[in-house]
Amino acid sequence: MRIAIAGGHGQIARLLSRELTARGDVPVALVRQLAHVDDVTADGAEAVVLDLERANALDVAEAIAGADAVVFAAGAGPGSGAARKDTVDRAAVALLADGAEQAGVRRYVLVSSMGAGAPPPAGTDEVFAAYLVAKRAAEIDLRMRDLDWTILRPGALTNERPTGAVLLDSSVPRGSVTRADVAAVLVALLHETRSAGLTLELVGGVVPVDAAVSAVTGS
Repeated sequence: MRIAIAGGHGQIARLLSRELTARGDVPVALVRQLAHVDDVTADGAEAVVLDLERANALDVAEAIAGADAVVFAAGAGPGSGAARKDTVDRAAVALLADGAEQAGVRRYVLVSSMGAGAPPPAGTDEVFAAYLVAKRAAEIDLRMRDLDWTILRPGALTNERPTGAVLLDSSVPRGSVTRADVAAVLVALLHETRSAGLTLELVGGVVPVDAAVSAVTGS
């Protein structure tokens, strides 16, 4: 499979590129800066320089032409304000979907966040609240499209070593999960067509990744 990854220089995206390459797939990393190209090519990905905050749908369609699927793994990142939570975590998700529709790429996997299923609770930090609002809006937009979408909501992300075991379901208790395990779940979801139409929450657990994906897809 040829997989285009928005936010291709991010931590999860780079782990995903390495996992896909190891399986014989072809990751295409969409990166904002030329300075990121060497890093992602070292991961085994093809690099395409594309800034989703400046691009239009045609730019995106051209960048992902020929892909079998797209993954949105971008994020405004720590230290960014509420405005960029909207332009990246909502608007760029929709722009990638617009481009996918134009390019005829039906498969779309969105990395969202636990907590995006409802409005932020009262007292939530303003910027984090903006992040959750943006993620929630992105999910709603994606569900309305005629695409084979899957939404993955990881818990708190860590840089610990991968465990290879997770808890994955439509709703799970709050917890943490390693970025490497998120990448492994993304690979499994991309290769399981029956995951289309599912919104799944993910934290660390005891079930091997492939078995966890099989359980939620009935495969």
